[in-house]
Amino acid sequence: MENSIYHSELLYNCFKKLSLCKIFPQTTMKHIMAILISVFSFGYHGKTIDFEKYSPCHRTTVAHFLNKGTWNDPGLEDIIKSTVIQFIYKEAMQSGKPVFCIVDDTISSKTKPSSRALHPIEDAYFHQSHLKGKQDYGHQAVSVMLSCNNIVLNYAIVMYDKTKSKVKIVQEIADELPVPPVISYFLCDSWYTCGSIMDAFIKKGFYTIGVMKTNRILYSHGIKQKLSELALHIRKTDAAVSFVTAHSREYYVYRYEGNLNGIENAVVLITYPKDAFHTPKALWAFISTDVSLSTQEILDKYVERWPVEVFFRQSKNKLAFDRYQIRSAEGIRRYWLLMSLAHLIACTGCGETMSFEDGYAFICSHIQEERIRYIYINAERGMSFLRKSGLW
Repeated sequence: MENSIYHSELLYNCFKKLSLCKIFPQTTMKHIMAILISVFSFGYHGKTIDFEKYSPCHRTTVAHFLNKGTWNDPGLEDIIKSTVIQFIYKEAMQSGKPVFCIVDDTISSKTKPSSRALHPIEDAYFHQSHLKGKQDYGHQAVSVMLSCNNIVLNYAIVMYDKTKSKVKIVQEIADELPVPPVISYFLCDSWYTCGSIMDAFIKKGFYTIGVMKTNRILYSHGIKQKLSELALHIRKTDAAVSFVTAHSREYYVYRYEGNLNGIENAVVLITYPKDAFHTPKALWAFISTDVSLSTQEILDKYVERWPVEVFFRQSKNKLAFDRYQIRSAEGIRRYWLLMSLAHLIACTGCGETMSFEDGYAFICSHIQEERIRYIYINAERGMSFLRKSGLW
């Protein structure tokens, strides 16, 4: 790619390391370059007009590239996934630390269109928002993160469009993951702690640690009862109760080990905060299919799920995940894919693995320096920078 105001040498080197230049023609690379430069520029809002600022093409051309353009986006998805696997599994092999596969979902909120709208945004529905405590209109994304030894990378973002259940989406993710080199764990909330998902992950070498719904059936001492009912009979002095600290908070924890409906043997932890014992709304339960772990180890490993919440916040604040203005479902999926590429480059493209926040700040600063240097050098040569007909 030629050196120009629309070019970043840093991003181009990242593209070469990922072999993008081998599978995409130059025209496709120019569009990807323009979009990523805009992502790593100040004042980014996720609009096609942002892309136009850093592209030699009109914004309608960039929009066509996302919505209807013919380019190998599945190939880009495969590169992102294989690169994430390579980084995380290599770290697991070298450090001996477990791989954590973290799954959660979030909603990119949108304004519900008028019934008379001619071109409403596609694949937007009402979804239950746990954050808002009500139905929220927009796109729901299932995110899959892989982490090891404090390296956290986004493996995939999948749109839940109600044509396929979230359980099926996560099962397919489990099926495509290679077996990790060490004992590893799948971390999730209560939506994904079902037998079919846990079975899919155990086949790939991942035990499950997740939140359980309090209406699940347990068989304590051979008695069938709901978890919430069993919790009412727990006493602080029971032999199965321990007092533990997790994430700087103290809990009373009752440990149950045995079978559940659809699960032959697992550990269930029934927890109350220290100052809210037997308070129904404070009741939390966790399940671990690795029964060899201690109570403290189960809770400590579940805390490793937190990076997915950080990823959602970063994606909305920095990558405009809840502000993009793209109408077609195809364009939205491609946009999410390019945001995954941006996240990967921020975390791994600066010569060493780093947090997204640090990588993002570094790339933003570096691109700004590249642009200033380009303008300064060419101004000395007498080049005019008046924009005419879409060209500098």
